[in-house]
Amino acid sequence: MFKKVLIVDDIDFNDIAAVQVLNDLEVPEIEYSKYCDDALLKLKKAHLENQPYELLISDLSFKADHRENKLNSGEELIAAVKKLYPEIKIIVFSIEDRAFRIKSLFDEFSINGYVMKGRTSIYDLRKAIEKAYRNEEKNISQELQHLLHDKAVIEIDKYDIELIRHLSFGVPQESMEATFKEKGITPNSKSTIEKRIAKLKDYFKANNPAHLVSIAKDLGII
Repeated sequence: MFKKVLIVDDIDFNDIAAVQVLNDLEVPEIEYSKYCDDALLKLKKAHLENQPYELLISDLSFKADHRENKLNSGEELIAAVKKLYPEIKIIVFSIEDRAFRIKSLFDEFSINGYVMKGRTSIYDLRKAIEKAYRNEEKNISQELQHLLHDKAVIEIDKYDIELIRHLSFGVPQESMEATFKEKGITPNSKSTIEKRIAKLKDYFKANNPAHLVSIAKDLGII
C-alpha cells in the first residue's frame, strides 16, 4: 500500500472520510494542506528530500479568502503536479458532478480516480485507492459512470466548450472572432466560428445561442 499520501481540501470535515480510509489501509504517513499553493510546495520539498508523495487526494473547489494564491482550483494544482511529477497517482474527491469537467480530468491529466463525496464516500474512496495502488483501471464513483458514456460529453471538445463559455459570458457571435484572436484561441476565423456554433446548435437542437448555453448548463458541460 502507499506509504506517503497528501490530502488537499480546505474544509476539515471533508478530510475525515479520506483519513479513515487511509488509516484502515495502514498508510503510515498522511499529510494535509488547505491551499493548493502549499500543497505544491509540500510536493516539491518531499521530492527534493527523496521522500516523494505517492498519492495525492484533492478536492476541486477551494473557497477564496484573504490570502492570494497562484493556484486556485484542484484542476490547476493537478496540472502543475502532473507537469512536474507525472508518476504520482491522483484521486479527486469532490462534490462536483459536471460531466465534462470530470471527463477532462481523466483525458487531460490521466487521474487515477474520481470519487463523489456522499453516502458511499468511504467505500468508493477505498476502492479508488486500492485500484490506483495496483495500477488497475481508473475508478469513478458508480453514480457518475453514466456521465462518461453520455454521447454529448464524448463528442464535445475543448474548443466547443470555449465557444459555449464565451457565449455564456455575453460575447456576441459576431464578436467572437476578435475575442478569440485577443486571447490566442484557435481556430479563430469568422467562418470557422460560425460553422462550429451552427454545428453545436444543430447537435443540441438549440434555437439560438442563448438556448445553446442553457442546454449546455443543464447537461453540466459548462
